[in-house]
Amino acid sequence: MLKGFKDFLLRGNVVDLAVAVVVGAAFTAVVTAFTNAFLKPLIQLISGGGQFGGSFVVNGVVFDYASFANAVITFVLTAAAIYFLVVYPLKVISERRRRGEEAGPAESTDVELLTEIRDLLRDQARSSRGGRDDGGTAGRIPHQER
Repeated sequence: MLKGFKDFLLRGNVVDLAVAVVVGAAFTAVVTAFTNAFLKPLIQLISGGGQFGGSFVVNGVVFDYASFANAVITFVLTAAAIYFLVVYPLKVISERRRRGEEAGPAESTDVELLTEIRDLLRDQARSSRGGRDDGGTAGRIPHQER
């Protein structure tokens, strides 16, 4: 059950969707609050402060460049955080899985399982005959090659 859940999470489409919707929206809210509370006032203070700090007026129209700079900084911080905290680690994990460094649980193939069953049947047949060996033909399927 956990292996299936892990495979579900590591599929590209599901991870991209989760990053874009859940993590992106939640983290954008945090970054927006940070930039509104700290960076926008800093930009306004650096540009002269006062009522028109972070903006300029042309023919009675206010151009608020501090809000634009704030939005750009919010975007860059959000994109960087999502990339370095979510996208890059998942990329590294998927590359390791492709190279075989992070091996999933080893599953027996059909051939290995059939070989084990054949060997168990052979051992069971030998023990029921008292340990006699008839040349290795007991338990073999007709036309089976060694």
